[in-house]
Amino acid sequence: MPILYRTTAAATGGRAGQAKSADGVLDISLTVPKELGGDGARGTNPEQLFAAGYSACFLGALKFVAGKEKVKLPEDTKVTGTVGIGPRDDGTGFYIDAALEVTSPGVDKAVLEDLVQKAHIVCPYSHATRGNVDVKLTVA
Repeated sequence: MPILYRTTAAATGGRAGQAKSADGVLDISLTVPKELGGDGARGTNPEQLFAAGYSACFLGALKFVAGKEKVKLPEDTKVTGTVGIGPRDDGTGFYIDAALEVTSPGVDKAVLEDLVQKAHIVCPYSHATRGNVDVKLTVA
């Protein structure tokens, strides 16, 4: 299958630095959260970026699946991503976990739960994390 879109971004300074996309649209300061030993300065971090990216991607997959199933999702359908980081039990590094909470007012909960499971198969982030990252799905 051909790649339909590819992008490039670079980071300098690690968790306390800058990240910028090749086209300059994304240009952000990176900071270390206090919980990880940082000073709490204003900026973002890889976990926030992952949570935002996964949420947006999953919502796109949900809309795709809903369209195939002829289910109309309201404009205020929302996917909230939560990403955590912590040391691995073996002491050799770190792991992340993820949770996605889906809300879609007015859509039957059973219908939405089915769509969420199907979106979890379609979503590229879900595919990339499958077997590597614990992902909890919740329909609110």
